[in-house]
Amino acid sequence: MAADWSTIESLPQTPLLDLFANDPNRLASLSLDVAGIHFDWSKTHLTPQAIAAFAELAKAKGLAAKRDALFGGEVVNVTEGRAVEHTAERGEGKAESVATARQSHARMRALIDAIEAEALGPIRHVLHIGIGGSALGPDLLVDALGRDTDRYDVAIVSNVDGVALEEVFKRFDPAATLLVIASKTFTTTETMLNATSALQWMTEHGVEDPYGKVIALTANPAKAVEWGVDETRILSFAESVGGRYSLWSTIGFPAALGLGWDAFEELLEGAAEMDRHFRLTDLSQNAPALAAFADLYYTQVRHAETRAPFAYDERLRLLPSYLQQLEMESNGKGVTVDGQPVGRPTAAITWGGVGTDAQHAVFQLLHQGTHLVPVEFIAVIEPGDVLSDDHHRQLLLNAFAQGAALMKGKQTDDPARSYSGDRPSSTILLDTLDPRTLGALIAFYEHRVFVNGVLLGINSFDQFGVELGKEMAKAADQGGQAFDPSTEDLIQRAFGA
Repeated sequence: MAADWSTIESLPQTPLLDLFANDPNRLASLSLDVAGIHFDWSKTHLTPQAIAAFAELAKAKGLAAKRDALFGGEVVNVTEGRAVEHTAERGEGKAESVATARQSHARMRALIDAIEAEALGPIRHVLHIGIGGSALGPDLLVDALGRDTDRYDVAIVSNVDGVALEEVFKRFDPAATLLVIASKTFTTTETMLNATSALQWMTEHGVEDPYGKVIALTANPAKAVEWGVDETRILSFAESVGGRYSLWSTIGFPAALGLGWDAFEELLEGAAEMDRHFRLTDLSQNAPALAAFADLYYTQVRHAETRAPFAYDERLRLLPSYLQQLEMESNGKGVTVDGQPVGRPTAAITWGGVGTDAQHAVFQLLHQGTHLVPVEFIAVIEPGDVLSDDHHRQLLLNAFAQGAALMKGKQTDDPARSYSGDRPSSTILLDTLDPRTLGALIAFYEHRVFVNGVLLGINSFDQFGVELGKEMAKAADQGGQAFDPSTEDLIQRAFGA
């Protein structure tokens, strides 16, 4: 079998219902269980032939060697000359890096112990300020796992819009607030402006030593000291841990504090279990690889421009937003690792929502629109509430029925009431939502992104595309910078002469 895209692109495009009819073992061959999570790709157009073709392509692209390099702490982020070592934070990586991560975690735990012992005074509220990977991961963890805890009231603020901060100021007691500033460089404009405003709020409300209640999470400790944070309250992490992969590092501090250290350790172990699965399992039974194969089939063969994950669990409502950064910042690239045009589509546009709300908003397009959108349903068997069983039963039945309806469709004499069917979906079903399974789930998505990147020949670990707009915003703020007529007019309308 030739190891190139032509083999995959020439595969027969058999309808889903026919794939089931032709293969009585289809469900068994396209579903698997890892780390308390059930994965089902049987309602996608993957076939044994497609998987074999992708496996050959993966071999030609050196996936196994690149995976070993990832876990071995070698330079994988070639454009920035860095290793990519978020897996070391959960114990899977180069021995020296794992040891360094454990030291950082031990320091973080010691600081948490001190806070719990009220060494920084009575703390009831935690205001975590960051943006991008310094906020999305912690926010997801706290929102998903912290709803039943009364340890601390944790708020994650990322938006530079002052309304976001003021909402927190209204409900937090400044005298009982711990300010956590998360920035890899400790120079991020939005984060540092928000941090300065938070300190001013604490000062204006009589907090005697506001800097004494600041924790810094950064890969640039010297900059945090320069900013005014005492080195005893700086939690560093490695430069080789990328922002959108950093929740396992000290960036996870608000989750570890808000949920408790045992929960944070369970999160790391769940991710490590997925790491071992990804590293040691044949591609034909490898969850991140199979998911990536499906992604690539739809972007490259069926020309799908988007993919839509829907969380059928309120506790996972922030997962689609988290995946938007993870997937599009990682693989939204136009050139290969060699700097050449990719020549084919890269990342799909990730969007999604929460079921069952989304059914009454966007599922019209998914069922009857002209766009092919691979859908991913994420659900949890064990309910997160103690209300009547009918609530969770209806939630899950809706998730399962939507996938069935997308595939089967319905033909009637009335075109407006007809459904074409043959629309793909996958299902990810967690046994329960706890730190271990959530850790495994997030690690699954990380490795899925990696496989996508390797097979496309791109670097999933830089993000230069976020810089240009930020640079121009700074230039606009400083003045003396000429812009196009439209931008000049907008600035004039907003700010005057």
